Formats: sequence, C-alpha cells, structure tokens
Amino acid sequence: MADKHIDEISGVETTGHEWDGIRELNNPMPRWWVWTFYATIVWALGYTILYPAWPLVNDATRGVLGYSSRGELVTELAAAKTAQGAILEKLAAATPEEIIANPELNQFATAGGAAAFRVNCTPCHGTGAAGGEGYPNLNDDDWLWGGSVDAIYQTVAHGIRDAVDPDTRIGEMTAFADVLQPEEIRQAAAYVVSLTGNPRDPSMVEPGKQVFLDNCASCHGENAEGNRDLGAPNLADAIWLKVHGEEQIAGQIRAPKHGVMPAWTTRLGDVTVKQLAVYVHSLGGGE
Repeated sequence: MADKHIDEISGVETTGHEWDGIRELNNPMPRWWVWTFYATIVWALGYTILYPAWPLVNDATRGVLGYSSRGELVTELAAAKTAQGAILEKLAAATPEEIIANPELNQFATAGGAAAFRVNCTPCHGTGAAGGEGYPNLNDDDWLWGGSVDAIYQTVAHGIRDAVDPDTRIGEMTAFADVLQPEEIRQAAAYVVSLTGNPRDPSMVEPGKQVFLDNCASCHGENAEGNRDLGAPNLADAIWLKVHGEEQIAGQIRAPKHGVMPAWTTRLGDVTVKQLAVYVHSLGGGE
C-alpha cells in the first residue's frame, strides 16, 4: 500500500484521488449533515412500518396504520357527493328555467355544466365552444333548433339524428341533384349567396330566387330566415355551418351533409344534461 499523502498547506490527509494535479482532501462530513442523514434513515424505516411501502406480488405491505391514499380519495369523494346530494336533488326536481331563476342552483349548474362540457363536448365544439366546420358555434345567437334554455336542453338530452332516441331532433334536406337541373342548382346557390350582401349576376339571381321559392322556401321560409321547428338554418345571416362560397353551397344543394349529435341523457343522466344546458345558455348566445 502506498504511503498516505498529506496536503502540505492544510496538513490534511488526501483521498488519493488526483486529477490534473488537483488532490481531494479527506475531510470528514459535517456532524449536522451526518446526523441528518441518520435521521432520514430512521424516518424511512418508520415510514415503511407505518404506511404502505414495499411492493409484493399482488399487493403491497399495508402498514400498521392501515392508511391508503386511494382509500382517502374514496372517502373524500363520498363526502363531496353527500354534500352535493341536497342540491343535486333540487336540480333533479327543477326545470332548466327554474334552475336559471334560482341563483344558487344557477351557479352550481353552470360550474357543473362547464366541467361536463370540457369532458364530453369539446372534441366537436372546441374548448371555447366556438365550433368549427360542421359543428355549431355555441357562443352566438344563431340556433338551428332554438336558443332558449329549454330548447338547448331538448337538443342536448335527445341529440340530433340519434339512431336510438325516439325523441331525437330530425331534420333532413332533400338531395336536389335528383330534383333540379344543374343550372337550377347554380342559380339557387347564386341567389342564396346574394342574400348575404354579396352581389351576383342578376341573370342567375332572379331565376335562382324562383327556384328557391319553389323548392326551398317550405323549410327555409320565403325570406330564407330558417325554421327552427325543422332545424332549417337561416341562410340570410352570412353564418355558415357546413359550407362557404357559391360552389360549396351548390354542392350542399346537390348532396347535403347532415350532422349528428348523440343523445346525452342515456350517457350522462338528466341532472348533468340540465347543467350542460344551463352552461351553454350562459355562454352568451342563449335566448
């Protein structure tokens, strides 16, 4: 064994490590650090005795205190559910209109509806409920089926063209490719675009208006302002759900796209649907 090296300046023995002429002094650790280290060991041993710690094949050691974070969560959730029980009963017994009229119920339902919306509705309507192509913007006052809280509740509860719910909202537009000539479809599209303040060739608009009155007014109305009983959109407000521009409108006339929304009552329950209706109504476009 080589002789121990003593640092000439400090007189302290070195560890024997040297790098680029630099040696490490073999000073002992500070006493406070050593005792803290020992304390952490004692604390760790105590923890493994008192709390679940060591994994086993199918479980883990329980600990003498029998504590479980999962069990604590279950207890807290049960307590929260119990605390909410009274107000949930009130929501179940109230209509959406009555919920809005009651400040306590309105506040609770709006908060609960916002949470339910983020989990279930944002994939289609977006986190801000602004929608997208084919998915309605829920912040404005342009409603296919009505924007009162009761109308919103009906739509959310039973969906649109749901394959199972017998009370679902159904509105179908005829595929006019089987009814109109291609020129008539182009004329009707020109007329619809002209309703939004975009000038079009009068030679297309005038006959297009007649095509519209003969074939489309029964659903969209003579002034093309829509019909909420049928889910027929207002075509005169420049708010487009599925298409934009004359060519796309013509395509929609030829072979219309039909949106689908599931009936949420069977998935979420009536109380949550009421909360969703109240929340959507509160976004600013509710009537």
